[in-house]
Amino acid sequence: MIVTRRRLIEAGGGIFLAALLPRNASAAETIEVEMRGKDDGAHVWFDPLGIHIRPGQTIRWTNRDPGNSHTVTAYHPDVFDRPLRIPQHAKPWDSDYLLPGQSFSVTLTVPGVYDYYCVPHEHAGMVGRIVVGTPQPMTPSATDASLTPLPDVALNGFPPVDEIIAKGIVRHT
Repeated sequence: MIVTRRRLIEAGGGIFLAALLPRNASAAETIEVEMRGKDDGAHVWFDPLGIHIRPGQTIRWTNRDPGNSHTVTAYHPDVFDRPLRIPQHAKPWDSDYLLPGQSFSVTLTVPGVYDYYCVPHEHAGMVGRIVVGTPQPMTPSATDASLTPLPDVALNGFPPVDEIIAKGIVRHT
């Protein structure tokens, strides 16, 4: 094959344009979330607490709190009788208790909003939100009296979906 000047310029232009595109994480890249807490245990949190990812990306939570064990648990009726706060066709998860230094991972493929919490620290507001792809507007589901409602501190702890989409990552402050 003969390389012409035109082919060389076309190839160089493609490389130049590729360099200008934003560098997004590949679908295979694992996104890290840390579980944190103050030394005296007075405050606990996920960081980041809001993340926007593409379908097929994996989230890994690692307990970096030397004084507490934590869980990463999806809000779902099949897990501790909690209200559905993940996409209807998504698979719920529960990490069980993670000791300091332990990790848990989930790969999310269904677009939508995923709310999760730490079982022993939900009443302390230890919640997080993941937005996968382009979600449909959240519509509140009918309240089932048999399900355990979320405490107000948890409901107030979720960052807004539009903020997560705009920033990509919402850190704990």
